[in-house]
Amino acid sequence: MLYKLSGMTSVLLVPGSTRDGALHTAALRTAARFAPPEITTRLYDGLRALPAFAPGEEPPAEVVRLRALVVEADAILFSTPEYAGSLPGSLKNLLDWLVDGGDLEGKPAAWLSVVGPGRDDGARAALESVLGHGNARLMEAGCVRLPLEMASVDEAGFVTDERLHVALGDILHVLIEAMVEAQPRQPSWQVHSSVYPVVAQRGARPGSAYAGPSGQSAPDWLT
Repeated sequence: MLYKLSGMTSVLLVPGSTRDGALHTAALRTAARFAPPEITTRLYDGLRALPAFAPGEEPPAEVVRLRALVVEADAILFSTPEYAGSLPGSLKNLLDWLVDGGDLEGKPAAWLSVVGPGRDDGARAALESVLGHGNARLMEAGCVRLPLEMASVDEAGFVTDERLHVALGDILHVLIEAMVEAQPRQPSWQVHSSVYPVVAQRGARPGSAYAGPSGQSAPDWLT
């Protein structure tokens, strides 16, 4: 499913569920609808059709299609449930094909969690680990947890919760910035000098339902 917008940056949206009506898929479908005009988004819908990963074999047609989509995309946004304490097998299978082909090399990536703390920690940890093995660039500033309810999904399959609309805009802009800005390196004097100390960020507000990257506070629109 392709959502073509007038832009230069392309983001591939990859759900971890094979169900079209899943909350995670609905959240990514909503990301496509509310993407800023400078972004083209594509919601990947071939998870169920991917054959089992077979190292050393010629990739089947669906894998060739997947790899082409990843190469074409400037960044990837994942949203996945947790099964048996880890990633769903279908998503792990997709990632195995991409790691094997080197398709994630240097690719900016982020995740969106739509469940409460403790309900997908294993899946997120496994996703970050696999992305690391594939040498993808995990954009921590674009990784967001925003618990949602199925009741917020309308008949068309879009999430109506406005907090998600704002959060998705933030995530997508982080991925855009990854295209145009080099990752800043910490100067050596910040590591060794006591004259120019590094000031740590404050932690997130206790009790906040929103959890961004470690060490960051919840934005004002969620408090």
